[in-house]
Amino acid sequence: MGVFVPGLALARAFYEEVVAPLLLGTEHSAAFLGTGSDVLGFDTERSTDHGWGPRLQVFVAGADVSRARSAVERGLPDEFQGWPTRYGWDAYPVTDHVEVHELGVWLRDKLGFDPREPISTRSWLTVPQQFLLEVTAGGVFHDGLGELVPAREALAWYPEDVWLWLIACQWRRIDQEEPFVGRTAEVGDELGSRIVAARLVRDVVRMCFLQARRYAPYSKWLGSAFRGLEAFDALGVLLLELLTTTDYETREAALVEVVTTLAARHNALGITKTEDESVGLFHDRPFRVLSSGRYVDACLERVSDPWLRSLPLTGAIDQFVDSTDVLSKPDVFPRLGQVFEDADG
Repeated sequence: MGVFVPGLALARAFYEEVVAPLLLGTEHSAAFLGTGSDVLGFDTERSTDHGWGPRLQVFVAGADVSRARSAVERGLPDEFQGWPTRYGWDAYPVTDHVEVHELGVWLRDKLGFDPREPISTRSWLTVPQQFLLEVTAGGVFHDGLGELVPAREALAWYPEDVWLWLIACQWRRIDQEEPFVGRTAEVGDELGSRIVAARLVRDVVRMCFLQARRYAPYSKWLGSAFRGLEAFDALGVLLLELLTTTDYETREAALVEVVTTLAARHNALGITKTEDESVGLFHDRPFRVLSSGRYVDACLERVSDPWLRSLPLTGAIDQFVDSTDVLSKPDVFPRLGQVFEDADG
């Protein structure tokens, strides 16, 4: 086996030294996109035990797919930098991993739509952030077609109305469960209090991604990616304390500091009117909460799209669905768009 280098660097060298010469005379684009920790930049030596090695995507005109595919299959060496160019794992047979596609077909298979065309609001809501990352992370090595870079730019972040609505929905999630940390503790349910606290930690982390205009990866890399946000410096220690404390008083104090910090960060964005960042009691119960419904309302005041404003505050697909069998399957999650159509009707 070769010496480990990050998969993105390996893919770039593989394209420049091996694949590009095989495609001389064929107009193409080449990139390192799709699934895998290496696309997100989180691969380590551990990643090399399956599904890791020299790989990339090549995009050509539809009429050139077969010819380009044949040129790659005939010309690949057995190894590159000590790593096999043909490999398999688990149920995947041994083959090379230079994928040759027509760009529009690949994009529609990945996202359920082609971002080179106008993207509907419904489409933004039905694609998980992980899949948006799979198209916008990684790297582009060559864009001879002149279409891949613009497609990625179109997906770089949500339109402002969609963004504000998603933040409103995320505040709603926090608002709905914040008092339960105290209520469960009050009846002696320490496990329940910790479960709710952990759910809130995840919701706060995902809110930080929304505030930073960064797509959040799926659960395996959520914490790693969060460490790369500026918000981690402000909230990382507090969130760990919220997860690990063994008494409710300390847990509540950590939660209060978390939500007030999150509120201050929201106000600093300047995307809505400034809202009160202080906490108060939950109605007449002795639980200190932000009562963040006011942040929900402030966001909705800025949403101009009447269709978005008419929807229940479920959020996008990965705000209300937590099933891997939905969120990891491009042939499944576009169907969830029916939820929004039903809500509209």
